[in-house]
Amino acid sequence: MVKNHGKKQRARKKTQRTGASYASAAAGTTHNHAVLDTGLLEGLLPYMAGSAPDHDLAARLIGACWAGCRPCQTSLSTKAVAHRATLAGLAGGAYMNPLGAAAQASPLLAPPTRAWIARAQDAAASGNGHVALRAVDDLNEDDAHALLDDALDNWAALDMDNISLLKEVRAASEGASRVPPRQRPADPMDAFRAAGINVVTLDDLDLGDGIDPYHLAPSYGVFPGQTSTPTGRELPMLTLYPETDGAGIEDMESRTNWEHWGMYGLPDVDPLWRVRARIADRSLQGLVHVGPDGTDDVELWRAAESVSMPPDWWDLLDRAQHILIVGPVNDATPAALNAAGVAGRLLAVVARVAFV
Repeated sequence: MVKNHGKKQRARKKTQRTGASYASAAAGTTHNHAVLDTGLLEGLLPYMAGSAPDHDLAARLIGACWAGCRPCQTSLSTKAVAHRATLAGLAGGAYMNPLGAAAQASPLLAPPTRAWIARAQDAAASGNGHVALRAVDDLNEDDAHALLDDALDNWAALDMDNISLLKEVRAASEGASRVPPRQRPADPMDAFRAAGINVVTLDDLDLGDGIDPYHLAPSYGVFPGQTSTPTGRELPMLTLYPETDGAGIEDMESRTNWEHWGMYGLPDVDPLWRVRARIADRSLQGLVHVGPDGTDDVELWRAAESVSMPPDWWDLLDRAQHILIVGPVNDATPAALNAAGVAGRLLAVVARVAFV
């Protein structure tokens, strides 16, 4: 009897540890998934004081998703929905950050998830992220499962290297958010307006659809590269150099909100800046800023022709899903990049990659 009792106790503990069924644990037929270092999640899963997520449970659940193991996902998801702090951490880690804002409009998300993301983004912007985390407690079980399923789809799309990279990118973004944002330079036309001179801009003219505004503004060329994050992980990089008169740091300062970057650490993450990449021929198509209405309001670079990227660089782009954008430099050489960095004349941002 003592021996059987001990066996049952060990089976129960294995069930709790692995998420496998009691029958599998008792029969010794459990299987192993990729082991995620719980330390990686500690900086990514937000929580409220006194209500911390179970990082071990979250790590095992993500591992089950990576392995595509439905039985373990089902068992562990039930535990995560019951432990609302873990559910809130997984959802918050996926969506309650600058990168999560772009997911809100996705038609693939369940309505409860979209509603929670909207609330989370508003709460985070006002410094009251705990309100959104607390709201997870009020979800009924069906809505809680829907939120968890969508959040797990987000986590399942990453691997260990990408989670480490994401942690660095978000930490850099959070650090930058504590610094007052760089102010855009004053519009030089304001001086004419103040003097009573009537100023007419392109926006004031009804030019119709026959005029492409991209060709009316200074334009840039780009060259790809890669860099390393502070912990040595690789990140793709795109450097801009002037191609027409008027292109340069003053123009970029007036058209972007990028920060001055000294070639160390990581600059701000801005998911509204996007590099469009075409999967069919592994080419880059352009660099744009998406406005509040979902349309491009700034187009800083457009590819004149399709050029396939080197396979290794494209694979890195595909893994990272983000790219460091820097510029301007005098010409398309690493020496020009170093010179601009030393001179303190580099602007930079971490942009999203939008595959088309």
